[in-house]
Amino acid sequence: MMGTIAEKRPAPGVTEARRRRVVALGALVAVLVVAGAASLAVGARALSPAEVWHGLFTAPDADQRLTEIRLIVQTVRVPRTVLAIVAGVALGVGGALIQGYTRNPIADTGLLGVNAGASFAVVLVILLFGLTNPFQYVWFAFLGAAAAGAVVFGLASIGRGAGNPLTLALAGQGIAVFLAAMTTAVALSDQAALNALRFWNAGSVAGVGFDVIWPVVAFIVAGLALALTTLPTINLLNLGDDVARGLGVNIALSRTIGIVAITLLAGAATAACGPIAFLGLMVAHVARYLTGPDYRWLVPCAGLLGAVVLLVCDIVGRVVVRPGELDAGVVVALLGAPFFAVLVWRGKLKST
Repeated sequence: MMGTIAEKRPAPGVTEARRRRVVALGALVAVLVVAGAASLAVGARALSPAEVWHGLFTAPDADQRLTEIRLIVQTVRVPRTVLAIVAGVALGVGGALIQGYTRNPIADTGLLGVNAGASFAVVLVILLFGLTNPFQYVWFAFLGAAAAGAVVFGLASIGRGAGNPLTLALAGQGIAVFLAAMTTAVALSDQAALNALRFWNAGSVAGVGFDVIWPVVAFIVAGLALALTTLPTINLLNLGDDVARGLGVNIALSRTIGIVAITLLAGAATAACGPIAFLGLMVAHVARYLTGPDYRWLVPCAGLLGAVVLLVCDIVGRVVVRPGELDAGVVVALLGAPFFAVLVWRGKLKST
């Protein structure tokens, strides 16, 4: 009897790994809460905790100063904070998923062409229809991202290399380069499209209201739901296609669900705040360091890390050139480029 009980106990190494993963997730949640509070307080006009509390919860009154604080908190900083968290989660999860499905440690959500597809759609509808409001062209940006992802996946699913991760990567890069060239051609032919592209392409979580955020959240929630159903399958796929097939995995169906999830996540985030480079790449590697290769833990950790990094980068962008601002996408790129260089220097770019 004692022997049977002892056999059912998890090995000490397994228990320690689980404890480390739980601690990592808990720490990230705590950091995210602190960063969210800081995001509400930091800006061109710094607010005290009491002023933030008043701006969030106190009823309107006749005091002009307090009314101004309410406007700053509720119409500027709350939407900005929510979008940074939501988009960060989406890009973090999307980056971890694309690396898992392609078994490519330098894969990013831009690999599927979603960033290029969204950019091309934005400049095209501005040229054709004269749209200037983000609420108007965010839908076309999402459709462009989804269409690009579908074309890439379709091209990677035909021919002799069908279903091969390398084929997917090559198809994605080919479509991304083509769409980038078309975007440049359209933008240079129309001044309004060029101005909108310069603002949108920097990657910013500022200036977007809840009229845009709520629809984006719906798509991201759908993408997260699909992603959660695929996590055990990704672990099997990373053992190799032959092993996964032998264990009963429908590889074509699994990759299709994964690509749809990635397209929903990356497409919605890109449509709302523009392309943000390196974020998914960075947080997937850090999450792998914290949790190990088990995607059931790696993907949630990457989502939380994505939210933390994007939110902190947005806060830093408000501070370093005050009273002006650096877009969050610029700060993330300034952080991500050296991170990528360090990965190469340390020889970490091996198959995962």
